[in-house]
Amino acid sequence: MKEYLENGMRLGWLINPKNQQVEIYRAGKEVEILYSPETLSGEDVLPGYILDMTVIW
Repeated sequence: MKEYLENGMRLGWLINPKNQQVEIYRAGKEVEILYSPETLSGEDVLPGYILDMTVIW
């Protein structure tokens, strides 16, 4: 993910289905870790986009 951020990525999700954990990477910010979220938002990068995590879990 560090390489993606260094090359211009603004938002990235690293999803671990086994542990139901998501690491959210944002340019210029600390990694945020969520446990068993029901949804993920595309924030300002993908306005209006919502990923339903219940399908993945």
